[in-house]
Amino acid sequence: MPAAEALACVKAESSSSDTIEYWNGPGHTIIRFDDAVFNNVTERIALTQKTGRHLGSFDIGETDRFGDISIPEGTFAVRARKFEGMMRNVDSQDLVRKLGGILSKKNDVSLKEPDLEVRMFMSDKIHVFLCDADIDRSSFEQRKVAERPFFSPISIHPKFARASINLTCVKKGETVLDPFCGTGGIIMEAASMGMKVIASDLDENMVTGCIENMEHYHLELQDSDVLDIGDVPRRFGEVDAVVTDPPYGRSASTDGEDTIGLHRRALASVDGSLRKEGKAVMVLPYEIRTDGVAEITKDDVFVQRVHRSLSRHYHVLSRP
Repeated sequence: MPAAEALACVKAESSSSDTIEYWNGPGHTIIRFDDAVFNNVTERIALTQKTGRHLGSFDIGETDRFGDISIPEGTFAVRARKFEGMMRNVDSQDLVRKLGGILSKKNDVSLKEPDLEVRMFMSDKIHVFLCDADIDRSSFEQRKVAERPFFSPISIHPKFARASINLTCVKKGETVLDPFCGTGGIIMEAASMGMKVIASDLDENMVTGCIENMEHYHLELQDSDVLDIGDVPRRFGEVDAVVTDPPYGRSASTDGEDTIGLHRRALASVDGSLRKEGKAVMVLPYEIRTDGVAEITKDDVFVQRVHRSLSRHYHVLSRP
């Protein structure tokens, strides 16, 4: 899911004519794209910890090629990290000293306050990159459930709400709809990224609370209403993206409706709400079938294990 989100962010911030190439591996994604949009990608991404400029990837027997690496002017430090115990028998500090010795021929070393931080990420290969940004997650914590004036414990974390939005490749200024808005966690993230947002829910108290939360964080709500899921397409028309976390579980409010039936109706509503080539993310505790729904297709499903009795399935859907 983090790799898919990173690629989706790049696509959302790039023009349709840009050439994008990518490679995924354990704990990392390498994407070739126009560096003019790098800052925009870094600002919106949620599940990635660090971003930077790829300097090279090497097998353990290719460390003599470290000499091919070049960095800009400035002081530097080299830091290494092994991904989930990979390369256990490799001395990472020996590699740090080796690469540092090569780079120090042209640049001065500064371990405390370097101008440049060279990172060595050790997983399937030794991936060396110039770390440009540590993703700031403090804003997510400010908008998490317990910090909102109106809240419900049934809500996904802002980090995953933002990742879900990013998976639709929606652009700034385009419209995101959440037809099960609850306390507004998803649309708050979309609005904070510069999208127009629309919210609805069958529960009037939720819609009122959602509006209260949006006002608390000084975020603009384009439109809202108290609606049954079946009435959403007719009320709001077509939108660029739908991102939603429908009710499920014992404490969820479905107004007495069977959750499986509700989710099938929600899928049909998403199909009716999306513009042509629009995308949606729908979060459910199981993988839903899309057969029998007019045009919507299932592109991907990512599973997040929350606890022993709950795994969230993030469905990436599209309308051709």
